[in-house]
Amino acid sequence: MTQSTLHPVVHFEIGCKDLAKTTAFYTELFGWTPTGIPMASLLNTNATEGIQGHITSLGHEPHHYTTFYIQVEDINHHLQKIAAAGGTKLVGPVTLPDGKQFAWFKDPEGNMVGLVTK
Repeated sequence: MTQSTLHPVVHFEIGCKDLAKTTAFYTELFGWTPTGIPMASLLNTNATEGIQGHITSLGHEPHHYTTFYIQVEDINHHLQKIAAAGGTKLVGPVTLPDGKQFAWFKDPEGNMVGLVTK
């Protein structure tokens, strides 16, 4: 497998109803640094290992979830492959302010997972 075909896990997300309470829980417990943005707190884990993430309060279902994001070159291509393998697209692709795209899908067992472009 070449470097360009690798698909690393690059981000995590924690869903909640109470953004302030949930952000305080994780940042006080683990020493993470939050940066507030609309509907979310970006999380800097202050570590050189592992991945960064964020806490989100969507204002609608799903309220409580955790997910991770797999980096891909072409989200639409991977959503087609996921559907062919028995998965289901839930959201997206959605273009983010930085130009990246993300999508959510369910695997055949019902687990929600994210995709994100480089």
